[in-house]
Amino acid sequence: MAFNTIIVSFLILFTFTTIAIAATLAPPSVCQDTPYPSVCQASLPINNSSANIHDYGRLSIRKSISSATKFANLIDKYLTASDLTPGAINALKDCQYLARVNIDFLTSTFNSINTTQTPLSDTKSEDMQTMLSAILTNTETCIDGLKANAASWTSKNGVVGPIENDNKLYSVSLALFNKGWGRTKKNKKFGFSHKGFKNGKLPPFKMSQESKSVLETVGRRKLLQSNGAGQQVVISKVVVVRQDGSGNFTTITDAVNFAPNKSAASAGYFVVYVTAGVYEEYVNIPSNKRYLMMIGDGINQTVITGNHSVVDGWTTFNSATFIVTAPYFVAVNITIRNTAGSIKHQAVALRNGADLSTFYSCSFEGYQDTLYTHSLRQFYRECDIYGTVDFIFGNAAVVFQNCNLYPRLPMSGQFNAITAQGRTDPGQNTGTSIQKCNIRAADDLASSNGNTVTYLGRPWKEYSRTVYMQSYMDTLITPAGWSIWSGDFALNTSYYAEFNNSGPGSDTSRRVSWSYVINATDAANFTVSSFIAGDAFLPQTGVPYDGGL
Repeated sequence: MAFNTIIVSFLILFTFTTIAIAATLAPPSVCQDTPYPSVCQASLPINNSSANIHDYGRLSIRKSISSATKFANLIDKYLTASDLTPGAINALKDCQYLARVNIDFLTSTFNSINTTQTPLSDTKSEDMQTMLSAILTNTETCIDGLKANAASWTSKNGVVGPIENDNKLYSVSLALFNKGWGRTKKNKKFGFSHKGFKNGKLPPFKMSQESKSVLETVGRRKLLQSNGAGQQVVISKVVVVRQDGSGNFTTITDAVNFAPNKSAASAGYFVVYVTAGVYEEYVNIPSNKRYLMMIGDGINQTVITGNHSVVDGWTTFNSATFIVTAPYFVAVNITIRNTAGSIKHQAVALRNGADLSTFYSCSFEGYQDTLYTHSLRQFYRECDIYGTVDFIFGNAAVVFQNCNLYPRLPMSGQFNAITAQGRTDPGQNTGTSIQKCNIRAADDLASSNGNTVTYLGRPWKEYSRTVYMQSYMDTLITPAGWSIWSGDFALNTSYYAEFNNSGPGSDTSRRVSWSYVINATDAANFTVSSFIAGDAFLPQTGVPYDGGL
């Protein structure tokens, strides 16, 4: 069935459902715990005095689907306007894509809660909360892009106001979902470790004879080594990218296009082995290429590079050299660069909106906005990240573990901020967790005159949340630790915390008053097992991780 037919059918059903509901306001008791009680009460009319939180939650999701669909159609209409600037076109195209993602996420959530009033399983509940959190992030990304790239056109056409109103409804939906179907807390087995790969090498694969032959042809002994723990990664097929034409493909994009669509977990990973070389291409791994694993020959050996930037007309969202939205994506032994330089301002190397994605032994190189952890759940292990201003930013639930963070020398007059976390709603399960990492100056910063100030982060959005745990901080970290964004914005609503860090930059005695030093109980909430459900998806990847502190 065509997408438009599905939406029309849904809207007809929704219209008749709404007509059948008497126009009485939702009781204040249901709405008082949402961020926008007045929006909640005005949007959710039910005449049944026995209606409960689940009834209101379902109605809220239905109305959110209707709003998201209207918005998507509105963006399609705007894109036909004759007075569009190039910046407006680019920003609207980002909004068009994000609106379709929101409809998919809302529909999936509604299907999961439509027939049950009992609590969902922890796994299902967290999946739904993750999608509803991403919907707010997607809409906020659209708004930011329009304001940054099409301010005059947006103001003239009154585009942003309706989108912001929609986002308030999505926020109400998230709050009602969390109250009605939110996961129940349970004791995690903190401290669990998974050995996985050893020294950047893969454990033995469980594979077909055809795939085994391919690996043997390209040098299986070099690529795959047992870690002695008997781990296996299940794969369906291996293809080789080699620039000299002796592999299956000469470009990464062609290999990704060849990968199967909507693979099931039982089929295993489709492996794209990218041999050493510098690949000047923009890679996009869409959401239908799930369970794709990309393996290179090592950091600075397999290099993917581009130079798109905001100064050159791209939106931040689409300036990335490498984009991935495919669930369960895994990358190993690859460098991803944006070489636009600090003078081009926002220029993303990796934009990741892939749920339950993993990067192991990879490098991300750029200046401002290097690594865009846009949304959903992500894990990075033993990676190197280089940048200057806000070089790890976004609104995913993300854990960096055993990584190296390298602040670089910024432009004259700039300071470094390692993180700019973008949480906009207290109900979102998002935040940046940096655990057992090393923070040292990159070579250019280390050899400079030492006047650059480097902060742990600053509050990009109102409920920004970042935690540093068990990490080494060198002398480059300023004693205040954290920077403001603008005035007192978000200082009372952000959550910036540190736990058991080491090194000369870890002294918390002179930190800003709006940051926290937390204990092990609080820190455990931001571990791999608890924060990103790592025990559910990481073992199958073969990537090592520590589940707890």
